[in-house]
Amino acid sequence: MTEAKTLNPMEQFQNFLGSFTTEDGVFKYRQRLSQMAVSGAKFLMVDFGELMTYNSELARGIIDTPDDVMNYINDAAWAQLKIEAPDYSEKVGKVTVRFRDLPDTIQMRSIGSDNMGKLIMVDGILVRASTIQPLIVKAVFKCRKCEHEFSVEQKGTFLETPICPDCKRIGSCDLLERKSEFMDSQEIRIQEKPEDLPPGQLPRWLDVKLFDDLVDIARPGDRVSTTGMVRAVQVYGRSKLRTFNLYIEGNFVNVSGKEYEVVQISPEEERKIIELSKDPLIHTKLISSVAPSIYGYDHLKEAILYLLFSGVQKLLPDGIRIRGDINVLFIGDPGTAKSQMLQYVSKVAPRGLYTSGRGSTAAGLTAAVLQDKGGGMTLEAGALVLADKGVCCIDEIDKMRKEDRVAIHEAMEQQTVSIAKGGIVATLNARSSILAAGNPTLGRYDAYRTIAENVQLPVTILSRFDLIFIIRDEPEPKMDERMAEHILTIHKTGTTPVQPPITPDMLRKYIGYAKQINPVLSEEAVQRLQEFYLRMRSASESSDSPIAITPRQLESLIRLAEARARVALREKITIEDAQTAILLMKTSLDQVGIDTASGRYDIDVIMTGKSKSVRDKLQIVLSTIIEMEKLTGSVKGEELFERLEKEYDLNPAEARRLVGQLAKDGTIYSPRSGEYKRT
Repeated sequence: MTEAKTLNPMEQFQNFLGSFTTEDGVFKYRQRLSQMAVSGAKFLMVDFGELMTYNSELARGIIDTPDDVMNYINDAAWAQLKIEAPDYSEKVGKVTVRFRDLPDTIQMRSIGSDNMGKLIMVDGILVRASTIQPLIVKAVFKCRKCEHEFSVEQKGTFLETPICPDCKRIGSCDLLERKSEFMDSQEIRIQEKPEDLPPGQLPRWLDVKLFDDLVDIARPGDRVSTTGMVRAVQVYGRSKLRTFNLYIEGNFVNVSGKEYEVVQISPEEERKIIELSKDPLIHTKLISSVAPSIYGYDHLKEAILYLLFSGVQKLLPDGIRIRGDINVLFIGDPGTAKSQMLQYVSKVAPRGLYTSGRGSTAAGLTAAVLQDKGGGMTLEAGALVLADKGVCCIDEIDKMRKEDRVAIHEAMEQQTVSIAKGGIVATLNARSSILAAGNPTLGRYDAYRTIAENVQLPVTILSRFDLIFIIRDEPEPKMDERMAEHILTIHKTGTTPVQPPITPDMLRKYIGYAKQINPVLSEEAVQRLQEFYLRMRSASESSDSPIAITPRQLESLIRLAEARARVALREKITIEDAQTAILLMKTSLDQVGIDTASGRYDIDVIMTGKSKSVRDKLQIVLSTIIEMEKLTGSVKGEELFERLEKEYDLNPAEARRLVGQLAKDGTIYSPRSGEYKRT
């Protein structure tokens, strides 16, 4: 339907609001205008695609020359509101029209002088938000000489020294704040999304100025789609050239909060995803499609697959939130493709972000407080906040500085980032899965030492990973031959020897679609998980037995089972899902949850860094030191080691290591060389 060309933009838009109907015959915008009076809203939301269909000429005029048309558009909306709700229209005085879903999204790095003065839509991540500040709209002045009061409409810049219209004096007027009109304003900064960033390029950013009801609707870390007019402000500096910075005057901000909104899925692709989910071999196909250029590592790829699909987050009535995201850690020898797997995951995840421990700081991972141009403090989101509802891949986690590594404790379990700096006290969401990789302390993993001894990571971080896997580079003729063939084929042909059953693009869309499903435990699955948990716990009943498993591992099992059910798009978690989760957990525990001295399951290796057998020996050494200290004041090392060997069969080398451990923990100290005392 096309309007007559003789009508002006105000009349054309008023006709659109008054006559546009949906397929059901509902007058959509007349209904929205009536609802404004009930909700007390001052703006009207218009779907731009519907306006484009109704009157393409008017829609094109709004995009190309919004400054010329928008005043007419707002007046038309207010005129139509007078028809639908006369009393409310007189109360509000004006209506602001906001447009969403423009036909084209402009890439941030392509915005230039050609876009100035036009209405555009741009996607990005909100990385910085200023505090809300009042902006004067209508200033009321009073002359000190003749006491005449008058108002001045403010357009961009504040008129500080107006001329009194009555006595014509300059500089004799005072601003009356109580009679002036203000509206809220805020400045945010949006940055290119990691998945849209070309390789090797720095992310571009753009400032957006928000007014009135648009302020404070998004927080740092949110992915937003912003509609607004491109403006320019002059840069004042030493250069004689007149250069300008571009910014957007916001018309509408849409916060996309769901994974499947990030990934655009067509109806045909949706049908294909549902068809794939019915394949009995879907789990095997998806595992084969994870990083196909990397040979082997099936159990690692299975863990990555469940991390991508993740479990279900629960919010309990008492306000406690149980995370659904799965955290996985790879500890491996050099050259075992850890970094390549992390890079792959950051690209295939609907929301993925890759960072390296060497170049990451506490502020860069969580959030930074910066000073803005006006002297106020602003909050800028870090990697974990930007990866909210996605996956954050942290490579070389063992190379991070100790003070920086502490920052991820809260994000890994509570999934929030709390900031109290520069007068800003805030809590940001960091609901992301963490896939981390690191190298052993001595270069290669030592099977005769515990995970805590092999890796320079505190146990407080180790215990927060649902699954930990050791990747060891051990010569094995048949495996080495197959891997060599695989690598040589890739370099010769430029493709993987076996094509993945599901392409990376379809896998990404499959993950985004599956995350809409929230599977629940069936009775059979509950019984199987409970049976495994109780059996593992029963082995720890005697006082001299180590603790094999804790409730934290049970929650990890539930998350893994939920993720496996999502893979097949199932609403119920089956006994097969529970059994697979148990097998994956046992694979992880067999590698890192075993006491190397006794060969028994001992979860304290991960939880405390010391197995029960080591704790018992440390207690023997400490008790001996306390007993000898009562007699001699300080204990001589040689006498201590001799007594430990004679009474407890501890050889001197092991005894020295245990004494060194107690000294490192601060339990004992050495007042003089070769002597020890309890602290």
